[in-house]
Amino acid sequence: MSSSPCPGEAPAGGRYGEGLFEPERPGEAERIDAAALVYDPVTTARLRALGAGPGMRCLEVGAGTGTVARWLVEEAGVEEVVALDRDTGALAGLAGPRLRVMAADLTDEELRPGSFDLIHARFVLMHLPERRRIVSRLAGWLSPGGRLVLADAVELPDVLDTSSAYRRTMNAMWQALWATIGTDISGVPGYPHVLREEGLRDVGAEVYCPPLAAGGPLARFWSETWSRMRPELVATGRVDDEVVDEALAYLDSPLLAELGPGMAVAWGRRPLG
Repeated sequence: MSSSPCPGEAPAGGRYGEGLFEPERPGEAERIDAAALVYDPVTTARLRALGAGPGMRCLEVGAGTGTVARWLVEEAGVEEVVALDRDTGALAGLAGPRLRVMAADLTDEELRPGSFDLIHARFVLMHLPERRRIVSRLAGWLSPGGRLVLADAVELPDVLDTSSAYRRTMNAMWQALWATIGTDISGVPGYPHVLREEGLRDVGAEVYCPPLAAGGPLARFWSETWSRMRPELVATGRVDDEVVDEALAYLDSPLLAELGPGMAVAWGRRPLG
C-alpha cells in the first residue's frame, strides 16, 4: 500500500486539532517542535534565498509554536509578520511591534488578512481537503512581486519493504489520517504546476528527506505521533497493537535505518504587472 488515499474512499470530515493532535494536549507543542528542529533550517534557508528580509510584510500560515515567525522577525529582520493559526495558545508571548498573532481559520471565506510580500505555509495544506481553493486565496493575498512558499510532506518509501512493522505502521498512519481528517500528500509533487496555474512566475521546488536516527528529533516526532494515533492506527485493520509496539521499539533502536518522510517545498512569484 502507498501513502495515497484509497480510490473510492472519502475522509470522514474531521479536522486537524479536533480529535487528533489537539493543541491543548500535554506534549503537543514539544511534538511539533521536534519536527521543527529538523525542518526549520531547510525552511529558513529557502526563505532567505527567496529574499526574506527588511521591509517585507510576511504571513506565516499555520504558525504552530512560532519558530518560523520568530525567525522572520529576529533573524531575517522583516518589517512585519502575521502569525496565523486556528489555535494560537502556543504563540502566547510572541506578539510584539513587528509580530502580530492572528487567531483565524484559513478556510473562512470572510478572512481578509491583507496583502503580503511573502506568504509561507508549511505542513498545513495537506490536512485540508479544500487545499486547491486555498492556494488560490493565498496567491490572491500576494502583493505584486510577492512570493508564495508551500511546503508539505512527501515520502519515498522502500518499495521492497512491504511487511516490516515500520512500513506497515507508517502506511496505516497515512490511511488513518486520510480517513479521520482528510490528510492527503499524493498531490504535493504537483504544487509547482498549481503555482503556475495561479499565474505565478519563477516557480521552483526542492525536496528534503532526512534520515531517521534513533534518539533524534524526527524519530521522537514519529514515535509521539504514532503513540497518540494508536487507536486510529489499529482501527484501520492494517496493524494491531503488537505491530505498533514493534514499530515504536524500532524507532528507538540502534538498528533504525530509514529514509523518513520528508518535505517538498514549492515557490512562485506574483508578477509585478
